[in-house]
Amino acid sequence: MSDVYQAIANSAVGKKVFSAMNLPIPVTLERHEPGEVSFVKGKVLVGAAAGSQAAAAVLATLKTAPQASVVTLSGAAAEAEINAAAAAAGETVTGYTPDREDGEKFKALVFDATGIRNTAELRAIWDFFNPVIRKLDKCGRIVVIGRTPQKADLAQRIAQRGLVGLVKSLGKEVKKGAIANLVYVDDGAESQLASPLQFFLSPKAAYVSGQQVHVGSGDFQAASFNWQQPLAGKTALVTGAARGIGAAIANVLARDGAKVIVLDIPPMADDLKQVADRIGGIALEADITAADAPKQISDTARAHGGLDIIVHNAGVTRDKTMAGMPDKFWDMVIDINIGSEERINQQLLDDKTLNDGGRVVCVSSISGIAGNMGQTNYATSKAAVIGMVQGMVPVLAERGITINAVAPGFIETQMTAAIPFAIREAGRRMNSMNQGGQPVDVAETISFFASPASQGVSGNVVRVCGQSLIGA
Repeated sequence: MSDVYQAIANSAVGKKVFSAMNLPIPVTLERHEPGEVSFVKGKVLVGAAAGSQAAAAVLATLKTAPQASVVTLSGAAAEAEINAAAAAAGETVTGYTPDREDGEKFKALVFDATGIRNTAELRAIWDFFNPVIRKLDKCGRIVVIGRTPQKADLAQRIAQRGLVGLVKSLGKEVKKGAIANLVYVDDGAESQLASPLQFFLSPKAAYVSGQQVHVGSGDFQAASFNWQQPLAGKTALVTGAARGIGAAIANVLARDGAKVIVLDIPPMADDLKQVADRIGGIALEADITAADAPKQISDTARAHGGLDIIVHNAGVTRDKTMAGMPDKFWDMVIDINIGSEERINQQLLDDKTLNDGGRVVCVSSISGIAGNMGQTNYATSKAAVIGMVQGMVPVLAERGITINAVAPGFIETQMTAAIPFAIREAGRRMNSMNQGGQPVDVAETISFFASPASQGVSGNVVRVCGQSLIGA
């Protein structure tokens, strides 16, 4: 559904009127375009705290962006370390001395905070961001890399946990369609940073801000990876794929090279076939709550060589306050939104239909994080999805399988189009982007989790919400 407010606000007359009235003017977000070969374009300013260890991985990743140029602050404490890492990566780095009046613009600011060991050393963050934060370009990117707090000693844990507040605040300050995100990396897992860096610095992360991702150990090697077709040779299955977010997920996975089995209920057969025909996929009509559905899914997938990716997208809402909710509404939502996923996962694992090194990606919701009036059943089911994701990490890790979740906020779909006007407008504006997201925003995040390059990324829940104020 089109956003009339945004369209008017970005017109020539609208900009003058809205500015005079001090009303928000939602920026038209930059999203991925087919054929793009550089995940980030423009100048990328890279900084680091003294003793940090992720700069080499950052620079090696930026080396694969042909339309990016790397800059570092002249005279900074870690300038020599960054230059040495750049030389090792074969990357050219230019020095920059900040001047508030020089008109310089950066497409991205990347800060390696892994060397921060105590709260006194948090000063390195101010030293880097203060002179350059106003120079972040429209739809710019901020990525901060820290050490996993739970694996640090007490002093470092306290300081590193502070990065969450930093990134969430930066995401709300920068405006202009810019985003800020945090990547926590385990000591020794820096080689697994390429995938989250490629995602968070790219237009694919347009509606993802104020989020954190944990990167652990993995055996992914970036040197010979095809970033343009990251899912080539992979087979994926997407539930609830006939329309909306599910159809967008199928489109993006196919765009990225996967063979996609799209699943939905028989009444959606016509729409499902259209999606399958458009992407060259396979349509599977099934009710995921049926007793034989897990076996039907497993048998279909095994006929195509097994699954490398399963995306649990199918879900329903049946909204009522707890006092007025019939038991059938509770039972239906719980069974579809979480019970069916548990049964399908178990069948795929028992049959070994989910291949070693596979990916499980679940669609939760911001309601599962923050709760929502009139959605006790839905919020419970979506919070349970997060519990499943976090609980299955060690079980799946034995076979190199990862599991993650996305939690969409206000996304422009047929469902949100049916929301009453005032509530719909509030949902659109109550985030740092002052607008609703698109189904493709959810799909891009899922493709990031589904990539072989995300081997070190498991147990994460990323909100695709434009940094919504709800549950923030």
